[in-house]
Amino acid sequence: MSETTDMAVTTGTEEWSTPQQKLSPHAIRLWRVSAILYNVIGFVVLAALLILDSVYDWRPWIGWILWGVTVISAGYAVWDIFLQPVLLYRYWFYGVNAEFVQLKHGALNKVHQVIPMAKVQSVSTNQGPLMRKYGLYSVSIGTMGSSHHIPALPEDVAYALRNQIADYARINEVDE
Repeated sequence: MSETTDMAVTTGTEEWSTPQQKLSPHAIRLWRVSAILYNVIGFVVLAALLILDSVYDWRPWIGWILWGVTVISAGYAVWDIFLQPVLLYRYWFYGVNAEFVQLKHGALNKVHQVIPMAKVQSVSTNQGPLMRKYGLYSVSIGTMGSSHHIPALPEDVAYALRNQIADYARINEVDE
């Protein structure tokens, strides 16, 4: 099936098409804040190294390399803070039916994963401190060989999705 079409395909007993569900719009803000934090830490380290270079008069080529890394880091910070979160949100889709979980993402490197429900072994919700600030969760789907994630979903959607996948995959909680 071509990724550019939204045609339905019949698989066994059920009909499915490319995923249409989107992440929370708050994901853009979350990813921007996270990128700002990482970039600030990087620039603090670079500033400390530049100050040490100035104070201890290291070899000239070290200063040139540090300034080169600073310029490249500034360009990357623009990408990381302003462009990447928008592209991530625009091109992230997911879908769930009784037979498959579908994940589709990527603007440059397009990925369309189809995970059979028969292979799903675990499903969980995760929330870090930044996600908590925006009321978002990620859903992790564990299979035998790997783990798949659906990032930045609102709380009610994340819990409903986790329960739906667990029900379709017949994952039962054991009471001890």
